[in-house]
Amino acid sequence: QVQLVESGGGLVQAGGSLRLSCAASGRTFSIYREGWFRQAPGKEREFVAAITWSGGSTYYADSVKGRFTISRDNAKNTVYLQMNSLKPEDTAVYYCAATGRVEITEPYDYWGQGTQVTVSS
Repeated sequence: QVQLVESGGGLVQAGGSLRLSCAASGRTFSIYREGWFRQAPGKEREFVAAITWSGGSTYYADSVKGRFTISRDNAKNTVYLQMNSLKPEDTAVYYCAATGRVEITEPYDYWGQGTQVTVSS
């Protein structure tokens, strides 16, 4: 099993920045890729960004490209999501997820509890 704990959410004005962190513990050696997802009220959960354990590959949703950056520190078993130029439509609960599956289309196996990000206009 892998446990994921997110932190760093909060309230920020439009145009501001936040950095989310996701600390992994447990069988971290089984992780191939970690990602961030978000779910706004009344909407389905959507993919935001992902990074392979090696850090060699990153993936972004079109809606966040150029504004968000995903990175990782393997020594700390932590993945980060740096969010810049935030917009009110970025308001959501952000979830960290991890998987040992290689295919990008496969579902994630482990999920964190989520952290709230609120962007005021």
